[in-house]
Amino acid sequence: MNRRRTLLAAPFALPSLARAQDAPWPNRPVKVVMPYAAGGPTDVICRLICDRLSQRLPNRFVVENRTGAGGNIGASVVAHAPGDGYGFLFSNIGLAVVRALYANLDYDPVRELKPVTIVAESPMVLLVPPNAPWHTVAQLVADAKANPGKFSYVSAGGGGALQLVTLLFLKAAGIRMEEIAYRGSAPAVPDLAAGSVQMMIDAGATGFPLAQNGQARALAVTSTTRSLVMPDVPTMTESGLPDASFGVWQAFFAPATTPDALVAQLQREIAAVLAEPAVRTRLGEMGAERIIGNPPAEAQAFVRAEFTRWENLLRESGIKPQ
Repeated sequence: MNRRRTLLAAPFALPSLARAQDAPWPNRPVKVVMPYAAGGPTDVICRLICDRLSQRLPNRFVVENRTGAGGNIGASVVAHAPGDGYGFLFSNIGLAVVRALYANLDYDPVRELKPVTIVAESPMVLLVPPNAPWHTVAQLVADAKANPGKFSYVSAGGGGALQLVTLLFLKAAGIRMEEIAYRGSAPAVPDLAAGSVQMMIDAGATGFPLAQNGQARALAVTSTTRSLVMPDVPTMTESGLPDASFGVWQAFFAPATTPDALVAQLQREIAAVLAEPAVRTRLGEMGAERIIGNPPAEAQAFVRAEFTRWENLLRESGIKPQ
């Protein structure tokens, strides 16, 4: 079994809120809105944490899938909910691009949602065909610069992680490639293996196995440290492209009117859940190599920076809200 790195960014020597008299939510279940489909990675992580919160606290944390419009339907529900501690959002990096992609949002995710904590980050991995002539990122970049527009990359479009991280990489490297849209990374694997598309930056959980079984060659990971899954693969920074460092994150959000004290209490409970060995093991199995659980102020600063980063990238790439 591959080992997974799990780095903890928050202290956990904190008292539990499990006693009813200490709990801020003693009256009814807490609803956590999941804006994506059931069964996906973000949904599974959310349910894992909410199940443990339900066991720690005197009330249940119930996950409700409210899908559609790129996650905006569920996010809007929470943004417009009262800040009474009975409604939260569990979302991911996709939230950071909604203002750049959607012209007529009925909510502002920056002003109307308050980050509670970043749960985890997962790396992505840059893959090329197994028989490609490139064995380093530098070789790929040099060839792409010598042949502008000749090579193509896998994308799912719509501001998803596959598209975003590749745009970030292309900008950092100063190269151009043709975007080939697929319905996710899995349908693109045969074309990548055959060499008809030259590059794919995929989630580590699915990309590492492709490199391990010979369907692709891994040139770099997007995390700031090497992955224990494939420790021989350098980081983007080691490959000379620190601006292409990137992680797919998941986080809890509250309505902006939620009291800071209540947000802090929830963060402490989530952090305690993330400290549990069984939870860390399960997250590692799902590709989360950096488990965080940071305090609200840190989470809020991080999310603000992510909005700025990705909105600037999409604007500079010529992608306009529609």
